Amino acid sequence: MSRAVELVELALDLVGRRGEAEARATVGNLALTRFANSFIHQNVAEDSETLWVRVTVEGATASAATTNLDREALEAFVDDLVAAARLRPADPDWPGLAPPAVPPAVDHHDEATERAEPRERAERVRGFVDAGGGETLAAGYCETTGGEVAFANTAGQHLRGRSSQAVLDGIHTLDGAAGSGHGCAASLAGIDVAAVASLAVDRARLGRNPRSLEPGEYEVVLAPECVATIAVFLAYYGFNAKLALEGQSFAELGVTQFDEAFSMWDDVTDDRALGVPFDAEGTPKRRVDFVRDGTTVGLAHDRRTAAKMGVESTGHHVPGSETMGPFPTNVFVGEGDRSPEALVAEVERGLYVATFNYCRVLDPKTVSVTGLTRNGTFLVEDGRIVGAVENLRFTQSFLEALAPGRILGVGDDGRFADSEFGPGMMHVPSLRLARWRFTGGASG
Repeated sequence: MSRAVELVELALDLVGRRGEAEARATVGNLALTRFANSFIHQNVAEDSETLWVRVTVEGATASAATTNLDREALEAFVDDLVAAARLRPADPDWPGLAPPAVPPAVDHHDEATERAEPRERAERVRGFVDAGGGETLAAGYCETTGGEVAFANTAGQHLRGRSSQAVLDGIHTLDGAAGSGHGCAASLAGIDVAAVASLAVDRARLGRNPRSLEPGEYEVVLAPECVATIAVFLAYYGFNAKLALEGQSFAELGVTQFDEAFSMWDDVTDDRALGVPFDAEGTPKRRVDFVRDGTTVGLAHDRRTAAKMGVESTGHHVPGSETMGPFPTNVFVGEGDRSPEALVAEVERGLYVATFNYCRVLDPKTVSVTGLTRNGTFLVEDGRIVGAVENLRFTQSFLEALAPGRILGVGDDGRFADSEFGPGMMHVPSLRLARWRFTGGASG
């Protein structure tokens, strides 16, 4: 019996006949190599064990997590949860425990990545740094994680899954300019270090001597990092069934709300996906289409929202979903047939944007967002990049930007991109859009 399985079974035993119970244990490690000024300056690693338990007594629930896992501490922890549940009023929306069900067969775990040594991460850092040829300074990190998740409840659901993830993220700087690169995969070997590094170096070299640019609407080519940020906001503010129930979502099922070139879905069974095939409530994950050829067709559900809508959970409960709603973490945006270079070549006058930064929503119903460009903003004229521009502030409805007729091209460069809210969740390509509203410089 694995350590994670041992913990969840022990939790159920400790609750006993005092109530219904569910438990989730995460056992794993995280190792990080950081570098700055083209030198490694930190290696850290952490092994962790966390147990989350929820107890339900006559419809009233109480939940908590702990890392104090000796027997005596766990007994007190569970006793406190049972006492708390007995003091609370019944939850009228409590959907009950997940019944026994078999999750899809996936394998997003790489043993070598989970056990990666500092030397192996350092080799990737060296590849990233050396790409600058001594001309640039590099900074960033290489991270490897891996472990096991186990889930069990008193309704008979018992699950176990393993996963791993590797990330290489960094910048090259040159004469005040910065260019970024990002790679993420289930295995350290799956990261193309040369591609990540060359993207950052090229952007740094192109980014020197930026010019100022008047605010206004410009045609844009958005790199995957920008598109990942768009996808995160759409996933949360649009395809979140809790917000839909509350009337806060833009999603209208069966309505063509996007350009026909846009499709978006969540699918843990994709070979490129990360994570385990069940959610935090013990519900197996399944593929969910959110947008198909421009038409909104689906929402992400957990057990609570599914019960209210009379449908089945799609397996998208995450810790905190009681407050923020279900959230998809294996999102894909459909790729096209044009290289990023071809997308740029089709622009008469516009901008190529590498990343967005500090994005905040202004109006959830239209997904109107304000944010900044970062680490590579370039003026395009007559199909070629002619120079860098200073960082810009944008204020733009993401829904409007992707509306019918607004997507002029979709890249063939789909990959995991850092969405500003975490790597490994959004697998997206570049997009060429007809208009993007820039409202000022980075200072206002």
